[in-house]
Amino acid sequence: MNIPHIRSGDYFIPDLKLKEETRPIGKWGRMHRVYLEEHHPIQFNSLALSGNLWTYLADLNEQVQQRMETLTAQLKTAEGIAETLKAADPMGWTQRMNNITARAEEIIREELIYNG
Repeated sequence: MNIPHIRSGDYFIPDLKLKEETRPIGKWGRMHRVYLEEHHPIQFNSLALSGNLWTYLADLNEQVQQRMETLTAQLKTAEGIAETLKAADPMGWTQRMNNITARAEEIIREELIYNG
């Protein structure tokens, strides 16, 4: 193996570098990380030791955000919520949107975050 080493006193330590990942893992990535740690420790350790954990969680976070936008738009259309309702009844619009957001988050948690 051609792994570079650094001399530290009498020892040679492998000079391992992790991939640079600048994307955030966000709320959904953190939730899935905790799920992996508790329920799938082998997969978690494999991702962590290979240096791919952060990339995996950042990809998942982006996928969930896209799915959340799509699902929210579909639920708004299905329930007939439009901008005219927002102008006519702001509190009713807020209640319905909060309900849609909560349902979409619940669906996403079951589909993508806690997907055993």
